[in-house]
Amino acid sequence: MSKRLRSSEMCADCSGPDPSWASVNRGTFICDECCSVHRSLGRHISQVRHLKHTPWPPTLLQMVETLYNNGANSIWEHSLLDPASIMSGRRKANPQDKVHPNKAEFIRAKYQMLAFVHRLPCRDDDSVTAKDLSKQLHSSVRTGNLETCLRLLSLGAQANFFHPEKGNTPLHVASKAGQILQAELLAVYGADPGTQDSSGKTPVDYARQGGHHELAERLVEIQYELTDRLAFYLCGRKPDHKNGQHFIIPQMADSSLDLSELAKAAKKKLQSLSNHLFEELAMDVYDEVDRRETDAVWLATQNHSTLVTETTVVPFLPVNPEYSSTRNQGRQKLARFNAHEFATLVIDILSDAKRRQQGSPLSSAKDNVELILKTINNQHSIESQDNDQPDYDSVASDEDTDLEATASKANRQKSLDSDLSDGPVTVQEFMEVKNALVASEAKIQQLMKVNNNLSDELRIMQKKLLGKDAN
Repeated sequence: MSKRLRSSEMCADCSGPDPSWASVNRGTFICDECCSVHRSLGRHISQVRHLKHTPWPPTLLQMVETLYNNGANSIWEHSLLDPASIMSGRRKANPQDKVHPNKAEFIRAKYQMLAFVHRLPCRDDDSVTAKDLSKQLHSSVRTGNLETCLRLLSLGAQANFFHPEKGNTPLHVASKAGQILQAELLAVYGADPGTQDSSGKTPVDYARQGGHHELAERLVEIQYELTDRLAFYLCGRKPDHKNGQHFIIPQMADSSLDLSELAKAAKKKLQSLSNHLFEELAMDVYDEVDRRETDAVWLATQNHSTLVTETTVVPFLPVNPEYSSTRNQGRQKLARFNAHEFATLVIDILSDAKRRQQGSPLSSAKDNVELILKTINNQHSIESQDNDQPDYDSVASDEDTDLEATASKANRQKSLDSDLSDGPVTVQEFMEVKNALVASEAKIQQLMKVNNNLSDELRIMQKKLLGKDAN
């Protein structure tokens, strides 16, 4: 779809003319040079989209345009608007500045360090401040004032905050009020359309009840954004959510390639991950898809001048400080998968996401143990077993690195199998889990035996009581 930008629009970071990119979560338009810095920061800092060469949900673009036109950039440059900042020598970048270090340093200070955002007075308990801000956000989303909500989010308000008195989240409030742009903003900052309120209703339910059909359909799309993006990356199509189709599982073009035993084992290991760890892996792959697609657009839209040689593609996912070092290393490893290898991984994730969403069972020892444990109401044992789950952070194990270092170019498929096999779980962790399962099964057998003995004794006592009553 064509994007109409007024000639007066400027880059939010350097005031250069005709910005061609947008930072979705910051509500700003940026030029090519500044975008090259944004891309290196990572999606947790700035989520960039090209205004013409990237497909946009119409209301998402409208949300960014509204924020930009209503001065969202002043949120990120609040202190720079103070005349005293000019006297102190602090200034924003300008179009003539070099990308490195001038523009890069300014952009990192602005968005990564939040150096120019208005600060609240210090409080002894930061969690209290975040709770207060979240309650303000909860009240603000029923209006169309997007920049107020963005300001609250920039200060630490939580988009998925569950109000203890109201019994719902900001997205419930926005959906009930039909505020589709507020819903877009909340979703960008992590609001979940599937969250239930105290009455068991989701934001989608409230949108439908209020007759806000466009909002309801958009919320369903947001709910399946991750798997939709992965499917579109492989086959250029998205599911038809209106007619109840929520997943598309692409097939590999070369069906003659059979999975090796290692690849089959890797798929089973993927299926054995807890939902939380599986979601982390899926989000990492989503970020890698975004990196690859954005780099493709970036290269296609540049004129291969000094700009491209100075700021080329982002080689791998930037570090997210909220993740452990091993998870960050695992995320970066995704860049080493070739097209076929990465497509195989994406298809496996799509297949397992569909299985988990539909609740299809797996006939694994772990599932059998959990089923028996639930049957005998031994909740403590369940929690202990969940705590023993292997961590996805083990993707960066030394053993996996050694396998890749010795793999030859002619053996790329085996390298993929090793990556996937040693990714989510190491051999040592797998053996620990296996031993724990064996011990659990033995404990279960013992408990069942004790239970049978108690049942027999109970029947004997009941017979004795009946005999006494008869006399």
